[in-house]
Amino acid sequence: MSLHAAPALDQARLVVVKIGSALIVDPLAAEPRTGWLASVAADIADFRKRGIGVVVVSSGAIALARRQLGLTQKRLRLEEKQAAASVGQIRLASAWSAALSSYGLTAAQLLLTLGDTEDRRRYLNARATLHTLLELGCVPVINENDSVATGEIRFGDNDRLAGRVAEMIEADQLILLSDIDGLYTDDPKRNPDARHIPLVTTLTADIEAMGGAPPPGYSSGGMRTKLVAARIATQAGCAMAIALGGVAHPLTSLRDGARCTWFLPQPGGRSARKRWIAGSLAPLGRITLDAGAVRAIARGSSLLPAGITHIEGQFERGDPVELIAPDGAILARGLCAYSSADAAIIAGHRTDDIETLLGWRGRDEIIHRDDLVLLDQAASQGGANPGLTKR
Repeated sequence: MSLHAAPALDQARLVVVKIGSALIVDPLAAEPRTGWLASVAADIADFRKRGIGVVVVSSGAIALARRQLGLTQKRLRLEEKQAAASVGQIRLASAWSAALSSYGLTAAQLLLTLGDTEDRRRYLNARATLHTLLELGCVPVINENDSVATGEIRFGDNDRLAGRVAEMIEADQLILLSDIDGLYTDDPKRNPDARHIPLVTTLTADIEAMGGAPPPGYSSGGMRTKLVAARIATQAGCAMAIALGGVAHPLTSLRDGARCTWFLPQPGGRSARKRWIAGSLAPLGRITLDAGAVRAIARGSSLLPAGITHIEGQFERGDPVELIAPDGAILARGLCAYSSADAAIIAGHRTDDIETLLGWRGRDEIIHRDDLVLLDQAASQGGANPGLTKR
């Protein structure tokens, strides 16, 4: 893709779509907009037929329950928001399930907080669950876990969450469906001379200043938080679009060229997380490999238990470890999917033996290739200390 060309939605492999409360919920009836949801479900079904995976980040739980619980005042206390989320989440999940099932798709609900994308152990769990659901043909529908969150229930939470989800699953594109068709130089409702910006190549301070203030009403979004999501996504190598969502079939409209604002992914964004693994985390253990495993990870494969000859140190699942060659050279770093105690039990064994040895079925890989970085590659990208080559 050219540096200054807008991405093509048809060419995406995996897309995250964020939808705000104002699009999901009819404010007068306090009910889901079932007709509009059906059109979005039809779009998702079409994308799936084209080989494009779709993950939805959907707001709307609190808005769906406010009237039902008699919480019609403009501002709610934290405990009232949490109670409304508990009731509304059931209605929201039901609405998505009904819409998607009409097109033969299975909805899967995940409730996350931003902390789930920051803690290494919870991050690994959430990402593995999302990838498994996609492999099984489901459409994950994610919302903030508002019924137990505290500080997370605040302005813009699901915009940022969508950016984190896109980063987590290495999505190609993040689509924020909104009540506006993109970014403008000023608020077009107040300034008739405001200009639409179709393409943002770099998020500068001037661009971020266009975010303005949050809007009134139920919606917790606004342009300011969409630009926060853009920074998260583009720095992770994911393109992002702000597009008009209130029309029928909004994703098809965007694919067919509807006006929007695209934010281009930053160069090297895909490797940013691996630079972080290689150079920013202190390893808590060492895993020594046999020659076959060394060749496998050099080819870009994940590390399986059979290739391990020795475990050193004490670490928990999600902790960083070093991978050691038979001659003692430090080859790589990665985030381990098992604790040191469990890794020691399954080391040298076949994947099929994991359940028998541990008494439960864990992941096939000790370290997935997405969580593993070769130190010579990281050093060439400026992410690792090139002096760390020998034990």
